[in-house]
Amino acid sequence: MAAELMRGQNHPLSRNRIEIRISADVPVVAGVTLADENGQVRGADRVAHPGSPALPGIEVSRQAAAEHRLAVDLGTVSAAVHRVSVLIALPTTPGGLLRFGAVAAPRAAVVGLDGTEVAGYTLTGLDAESAVVALELYRRQGAWKIRAVGQGYAEGLTALFTDQGLPEAAELAGGIEEAVARGMARSVPAGTTQTDRSRRTAASVAGPDLPGAAPAADSAYDARTSPAASGTPAAAQGSTPTGGPVDYTHPKRHQASPPTAPAAPAPAEGPASPVAGDAVGWSMDERLYNQVWGMFEDLARSTAAYRSAVDFAESRMEKELDQVLSDPRNRLGATGDAARDAARARQAQLADQARAALDRDLAQLTAESEVVEPALPPAYARWDNPVWHGYRVPTEPPMAVRLGDLHLPESAPLRIPMLVRLPLERGLWIDSGLAPTADGAFPDAGELRHLALQTAVALAARLLAAHPAGEFGVQVIDPAGAGASALAPLMGAGVLTAPPATGAAGVAEALGRLTERVDLVQMAVRGGAADALPPGLDTSRQLLIVNDFPHGFDDRAVTQLRYLADEGPDVGVHLLLVADREDAVAYGPLLDPLWRSLMRLTPVADDHLADPWVGHAWTYEPCLAPAGSLVLQQVLTQVAIARTKRM
Repeated sequence: MAAELMRGQNHPLSRNRIEIRISADVPVVAGVTLADENGQVRGADRVAHPGSPALPGIEVSRQAAAEHRLAVDLGTVSAAVHRVSVLIALPTTPGGLLRFGAVAAPRAAVVGLDGTEVAGYTLTGLDAESAVVALELYRRQGAWKIRAVGQGYAEGLTALFTDQGLPEAAELAGGIEEAVARGMARSVPAGTTQTDRSRRTAASVAGPDLPGAAPAADSAYDARTSPAASGTPAAAQGSTPTGGPVDYTHPKRHQASPPTAPAAPAPAEGPASPVAGDAVGWSMDERLYNQVWGMFEDLARSTAAYRSAVDFAESRMEKELDQVLSDPRNRLGATGDAARDAARARQAQLADQARAALDRDLAQLTAESEVVEPALPPAYARWDNPVWHGYRVPTEPPMAVRLGDLHLPESAPLRIPMLVRLPLERGLWIDSGLAPTADGAFPDAGELRHLALQTAVALAARLLAAHPAGEFGVQVIDPAGAGASALAPLMGAGVLTAPPATGAAGVAEALGRLTERVDLVQMAVRGGAADALPPGLDTSRQLLIVNDFPHGFDDRAVTQLRYLADEGPDVGVHLLLVADREDAVAYGPLLDPLWRSLMRLTPVADDHLADPWVGHAWTYEPCLAPAGSLVLQQVLTQVAIARTKRM
């Protein structure tokens, strides 16, 4: 269980390689200082900041952002360093916020590389401060500990650095501000002023005749960053009025060096050649994960820029027409026709410019996707990827698994892998309810239910394949026994923990067994007595597939299922529900918390997933094995063999 710290409280840290995650309602600057045993920072070379983001064992973001992930490897930090302080500050941009008291309290968390939060601290009580030391990691008797600090400075970074003993505090603070300003100016012209949302996002593609655009947050956002929280759409990452290339400077992505060319006249500078693994990380697994998320964010920004530019062009045309036609003398005749034609021509020109910018960005991302897809490991790859032909049961689980693909209408051929971190933090719900397909037709209800369970089986197979032998099990509840055909790959390979539970008695027994497991493990974890668990209790992670919910469930079984959905993920029990919500309408609002707690997926393409940046409705497509392929059976057979050898 993660510790939620209060100011001044400390907590032990048992691992060296961690992430420090910063989240705020507005873009903030994040940095790290390295101090000696006396708490003094001896020089600017012991400060990681946007202008100098990397030190031995430390890497920070290059830009102000609403969320940050700072990489820390305490094992490679110099032995002379006794205190690692994590600081955040408000950027000194014109018209920007001057104090933390004007926004919701930011939060800092220490997270392991497996995504498990070790400790967190919400920085409440801030008022006039514009810079604050959030957390510090310090050595104590040869071990590292975490302390919630929350020490703020109304005078900003200069006062913070001075307090830590830096002689050149003012110069360093000024350099950081310049680095942040340069980064924010890469996407839009400098010196512009903030105006309405449509103009901010459209200015980058609409041309220099617009009144101005707000400085857009640069690409320093991680997988859960929300530029929209600060009121500045991430879409402002579009091209500049001069038509230059988009600056793909995602915090987890490097700029690939263009290939060396023979001596020849230098061509015009263009996008760098894409490279698989072109992102920072401790391993290729992590670099590819970060690169995929970077591609997702870049596509979201470019598409939002295009949509906003088109909306702005439409609104400007309507405004121009209203102004011209407000004069009765211009409503008829050649003058009115000329005004209409001119307004429509300007609208078409702006829309064409926006589409050209989007097409250029899509070409770059498509080229990157063509390089990245073949390089993905099995857990990230589609079932038709040749990497599955060389599959071997792993010795440790990956960072994430692929649940499917995502795309937008403006970029239908381009598919971005939908990756989720492991272990799963939420249960999954495969919606078997009737919904129109892309062509507007409704599929057969029976076929849709079968396809929904097939989707669940494919996800279960992927999760089994991603974990070491014996560390992940799958159990099935199929009250009416209607899913035998779809469950055949799991049953035929012998990878199920037990035969599918059927009938009311089977449902009660399976739920009771898992509920007891959750209770026992929770008590052991909270009491610090993991060795006191009953002999023979299976503590491996478990996935419970429930087919055709709520058929076969009484009120007690429904209560147990809700309990597993809420409490199970923390102790290794995960839920995969195959259900049509309409079938459970008799329960009324009782089940609303259950549906909200699960991530909804669909067995057919459906545009229901919204991103946290600009709210695009992304079309989700499930990840199924190609028709007639034996890849699923081959992978599950290897999993079963590895499990047998382990016993």
